[in-house]
Amino acid sequence: MVFCVVFLYGTERTSAVSRADFDRMARTYCASTRPVLIHAAIEWFSFMGRPQLEAPPEGRFAGELAAFETFMREERGLSSRTILTRHEQLRPFLDTLEHDRHVRSLQQITPQCIDRYLVEQSKNGWSRTSLFTLAGTLRSFFHYAETQRWCRGGLAAATDAPTVYAQESLPRGPEWSQVQALIASIQGNDPVTIRDRAVILLLAVYGLRAGEVAALCLEDLDFDNELIRVTRPKSRRTQQYPLVGSVGNALLRYLQHARPRCGCRDVFLAIKAPRRALSASSISAIVRWRLRAIGAHGIPCGAHGLRHACARHLLAKGFSFKQIGDQLGHLRAASTSIYAKVDLKGLREVAELSLGGLL
Repeated sequence: MVFCVVFLYGTERTSAVSRADFDRMARTYCASTRPVLIHAAIEWFSFMGRPQLEAPPEGRFAGELAAFETFMREERGLSSRTILTRHEQLRPFLDTLEHDRHVRSLQQITPQCIDRYLVEQSKNGWSRTSLFTLAGTLRSFFHYAETQRWCRGGLAAATDAPTVYAQESLPRGPEWSQVQALIASIQGNDPVTIRDRAVILLLAVYGLRAGEVAALCLEDLDFDNELIRVTRPKSRRTQQYPLVGSVGNALLRYLQHARPRCGCRDVFLAIKAPRRALSASSISAIVRWRLRAIGAHGIPCGAHGLRHACARHLLAKGFSFKQIGDQLGHLRAASTSIYAKVDLKGLREVAELSLGGLL
């Protein structure tokens, strides 16, 4: 995106950027980044008041992809983030079919086409977990395509994914001492610092997801009753929390002294114009930047890392899985039980016990 803006600024007249110039720039990006670049360029032209650059043709299967997105949104009720992720996974796959002379329609797709694409992504460095997610997206698309009679039956069932074992990976994130150092480092009176402190306190104290912080509205903050309401997109419910003093003070300071004055009801906004709500990716970018500023390298530095750190901290303090699950908004105990695997200090203490007297 930065390259896109530099390219446009470097052009003698922004309105004179040709289709060939833009295509040349877009080809330097991988298939998953290209739609983001195109969207950024179109938004830029609109902001500059120039004639908008038309998006390139969506391809032979654009209609089917759009219908699938409508199905996910209106019938499945999936979140916009999930729909966008699936779009970004499906579009490169469908683009590869455009260049396959043996595939002129979805009816001609075979299980071998799908397997070949998954193998190619594996060679490109995709992990087993990423391939598992990609296979799930393809399987969901072909389930829908089969109901619409766009393709032959059995493609969804024939889409094999690599085995991913339950709870095979440990939740990773900063140590609680690093989280404390992070919070202590965010001191200052400038609007960005005031906003970032409130954001990071919400992530660390409540263990919220980045999307949940980004979705907070002014109506969700009840200072009179000292409550905060969080919408949980996965469980599709609203959860109330007591407003912790340090978090409440940080939010109040942000609202009074740093939040731009505008009609937007979202809590966290960009400080500089154009006024807009922060996205989940922007929330994670704040965490990454602040953690690197204190020298925390070599760990997952996104917002989700603070969620894991919060859960591990509660576990170390002796809270039950039920209490931790309630704090994180988990509906199932299995979602919380994974944190039992990270109490390495406790496991070492058990290992060091002399059990000879018990035998």
